[in-house]
Amino acid sequence: MSLSMGAKVSMGAQTKRTPSMAPTMKHAMVSSPIMTPTTSVSMVKKAERSLSQKVFAVADGTVLDRPLRVAVIGGGPSGACAAETLAKGGVETFLFERKMDNCKPCGGAIPICMVEEFDLPMEIIDRRVTKMKMISPSNREVDVGKTLNEKEWIGMCRREVFDDYLRKRAEKLGANLINGLYMRMEQEGDGPITLHYNKYEEGSKVGVPSTLEVDMIIGADGANSRVAQNIGAGEADYAIAFQERIRIDDEKMEYYKDLAEMYVGDDVSPDFYGWVFPKYDHVAVGTGTVVNKTAIKQYQQATRDRSKVKTEGGKIIRVEAHPIPEHPRPRRFKGRVALVGDAAGYVTKCSGEGIYFAAKSGRMAAEAIVEYSEQGKKMAGEAAIKSYLSKWDKKYWATYKVLDILQKVFYRSNPAREAFVEMCESDYVQKMTFDSYLYKTVVPGTPLEDVKLLVGTVGSLLRGNALRSGKGLSVSFGSKSNEEKVMVN
Repeated sequence: MSLSMGAKVSMGAQTKRTPSMAPTMKHAMVSSPIMTPTTSVSMVKKAERSLSQKVFAVADGTVLDRPLRVAVIGGGPSGACAAETLAKGGVETFLFERKMDNCKPCGGAIPICMVEEFDLPMEIIDRRVTKMKMISPSNREVDVGKTLNEKEWIGMCRREVFDDYLRKRAEKLGANLINGLYMRMEQEGDGPITLHYNKYEEGSKVGVPSTLEVDMIIGADGANSRVAQNIGAGEADYAIAFQERIRIDDEKMEYYKDLAEMYVGDDVSPDFYGWVFPKYDHVAVGTGTVVNKTAIKQYQQATRDRSKVKTEGGKIIRVEAHPIPEHPRPRRFKGRVALVGDAAGYVTKCSGEGIYFAAKSGRMAAEAIVEYSEQGKKMAGEAAIKSYLSKWDKKYWATYKVLDILQKVFYRSNPAREAFVEMCESDYVQKMTFDSYLYKTVVPGTPLEDVKLLVGTVGSLLRGNALRSGKGLSVSFGSKSNEEKVMVN
């Protein structure tokens, strides 16, 4: 295989051509140039030249006569962080997002380690939560957070603010931000990937069919990923998250200024939890479920009922619903196409956390591409993607496995949930939990305390009458063959 460039871009009656190094091959056409309200004339000309390039197939590792070209589909945390890393690393990057003001129904919690690791400004973080209440099915309340020091907290953000900041930062660092809806991709053999999308001008509701040829694609387009469908990534079960943003009076808002609440029980969710998380000038009240999606509004009403003493009289300012992946997909790449974030299924069980892991996976995938392409100078492909996946599984497989087990043990019945809340009273459990969450690692315990925890957990389960015989609980992650049986006889 060899590489050369030659193309034309259609702009009204004029046609511009770039020199072709392979005149016998057909030229690629882009339907229209990329434009944004803030784009200068020079930037428009640069984008026109960039989009007009023809990409021909070459072998991985081949030195290129232009930068490696990568399209990132989806402008959430995973896509934006991938695009930023690629652009900084010398890769010609195209970041596609259709809903620039998207308000995903998400608790919006981020660990403190993410602030420094991703260089996040404090102005995009609405609240610093230092206290949490775990509330059992019988409304027993346990205060969580007493092991935190004065410098430790959980950040609460609004996704429309958070995501917008990350996208704009990626654009500032050199990524081409495109208001476009990805439709499909085409590829012949090991040749270049032709990306089909609808491009939207500012204020337009009708997209213009357009195409772009690239070397690689990162699919960061969420739980309903079209990229995942295109590469045959396999089906992955998903949860429905439902959330209402409620503006409450100042006195009640003061109560939630640094406090988050989590409700567990069959009434709020048969397999998850309900939440009340503080935002800038309102609270987010929501829940989610995998096993009974059609009853999501019933579970949401129960969450509101359980928290009504503190939220009653508030005004609902926004209602949101969105699918959230329940499990990593069986396949997370194919050829030169990789999946990250929700598209790959990187939402944790038990806690339902996804923001940090989305951003981290996008960055790790991009770092591998930058490394293997030697800052965009060489062709990269499967080797780079496999490197990213290997490092990801090595770093986080245990985290997903542990949380998978915890959910299946403690979220299966109300007695088990009562035991879970009781267990959360332990300082040792709180410290282990918060250290693992805040710093994103499975924290090793001490043997003596682990034995005490085991005894205490069994005692809590017995008191809750939660132990029942069964065939065991299947726990798996990604495409790994790691079925385990957790017997609770």
